[in-house]
Amino acid sequence: MDERYREFRTGQGVPKEGTYICQSGEKAKLSEQDEFPVCPISGNETYWKHDGE
Repeated sequence: MDERYREFRTGQGVPKEGTYICQSGEKAKLSEQDEFPVCPISGNETYWKHDGE
């Protein structure tokens, strides 16, 4: 499956380095050894998608 269209949840491992966008629309640059963080705005668990740029 194309990683750009998958959703990843807080705490999951990042499959590929790049920029990801959370449900609140905030972007974060993440590396493969990172885990998806909580939402930078709310501080709660969230879903992330690859930015695709």
